[in-house]
Amino acid sequence: MTNIVMFCRGLALLVSIFMLCWTSGTATAQERHRKSYADTKLDAVLEGFDDQPGMDKENEEINDVLKGFEEGEGTAEESTQKEEAKKPPFYDLSGSLSLGVSYGFAHDAPKPGETDYRGLTRLRPDVHLDSDITLSENWKALISGRAFYDFVYKINGRDKYTDEVLDEYENEAEFGEVFLHGPLLTSLDLKMGRQIVVWGKSDNIRVVDILNPLDNSEPGLVDIEDLRLPVTMTKLDYYFGKWNLTGIAVHEIRFNKNPVYGSEFYTFETPLPEEEKPSSSLDNTEYALALNGIFRGWDISFYGARFFDDQPHMEMVSPGHLERRHNRLSMVGMAVNVALGNWLLKSEAAYLKGLEFFAVPSEKKSRLDMLAGVEYSGFTNTTISLEAVNRHIKDFDSTMKAPPDSAQEDEFQTVLRYSGDFLHDSFHVVMLASTFGVTGDDGSLQRFSMEYDIKDDFSVMVGIVTYQSGDKTQFRNIGDNDRLFLEAKYSF
Repeated sequence: MTNIVMFCRGLALLVSIFMLCWTSGTATAQERHRKSYADTKLDAVLEGFDDQPGMDKENEEINDVLKGFEEGEGTAEESTQKEEAKKPPFYDLSGSLSLGVSYGFAHDAPKPGETDYRGLTRLRPDVHLDSDITLSENWKALISGRAFYDFVYKINGRDKYTDEVLDEYENEAEFGEVFLHGPLLTSLDLKMGRQIVVWGKSDNIRVVDILNPLDNSEPGLVDIEDLRLPVTMTKLDYYFGKWNLTGIAVHEIRFNKNPVYGSEFYTFETPLPEEEKPSSSLDNTEYALALNGIFRGWDISFYGARFFDDQPHMEMVSPGHLERRHNRLSMVGMAVNVALGNWLLKSEAAYLKGLEFFAVPSEKKSRLDMLAGVEYSGFTNTTISLEAVNRHIKDFDSTMKAPPDSAQEDEFQTVLRYSGDFLHDSFHVVMLASTFGVTGDDGSLQRFSMEYDIKDDFSVMVGIVTYQSGDKTQFRNIGDNDRLFLEAKYSF
């Protein structure tokens, strides 16, 4: 136990040292335009007041009266101190310390040789650090990182888990977003480094949001906004009028974190074939382009990307030897939001080309994803939303239904979400139901959580997640994974 404690302390100290060296955030070029425009208008309004008759003489008399007061002892020093006080600090360190606990209550006794996931399934202290560095008036940087160690494996016995589970779930220490941000020109901003870029309007379902992979190792426990994994990219934003054009080059090839062999959410009986991951090289750079317009009461975005598919397909690379491979996809899409009083209407569409399947190795398929959603915020401190998507594979071959593809011609999903804030925004309730298939025959999950802010910097959250098995590959045989969870979090 002493070694574990020392490991955690050393890990946290190492991350803290790195955090102190970096940081980020900056005003966008668009914000600077607004400020410049406002200053110009103000100057125009006040221009005539400077040259009114008699003002020069009055000003001279007033200055003579006040002249003595301006030369008091210590005035220059106080002025310097005030100017220094206005300057932002060179760096700002913030973060959080949390303890996550989960308890599985629906499992039956395991078969011989299987891992027992009854009872305590997580006891994980987690440290997250952010360091913002102000390099100049407009140029800033951010470095963030996190580290955790899950004591549940030590408590339950490490020999009861597969090596893959221990490697993936027992401990981790890695950098999160690490980037430099600032203006190159008056209307052109640069953001370079590891970052998260969110595309689309949906809060619960991904259609055009394809740039960052997700952490799906324990599905259903948190929202998409907390699942995105940062990747290294170069991002340019050009602003003109009510539009901005974004160009992105993704340099780091990174894919979803999925349940590993031996995990509670792993739905296969044996390990999957080896996965071939493209290297992060110049030839494998991913490219993306977005055009966003924001108008009164509505906004619209257009997207295009050339990227690697997060979901690998099986391929026979030699007789008797299977391998999982990621192929390149092309995508064009769009997203629209329309605000009508307390209602917000959402829609997204994406056309993907280049999908490959084991059953038809000589063909490449295309898919059309279409989403519609509605959000209502007419109740006090309450939001209710419903989103639905259908993913249709064109020229579907019935042989693609069989494993290892397990594909569907039409994959339908709905997400119903409720969130409310009570007791002066100190008590938060979230209910979410995600259903695959029109009637849930492909699987579903439900999450209910309550969070209470005991103090501004300390909160406690409790909740429950339930699962229903279904025909969808990710939901096979996970119906017994229901769990209670708790998280205590201190922010600084």
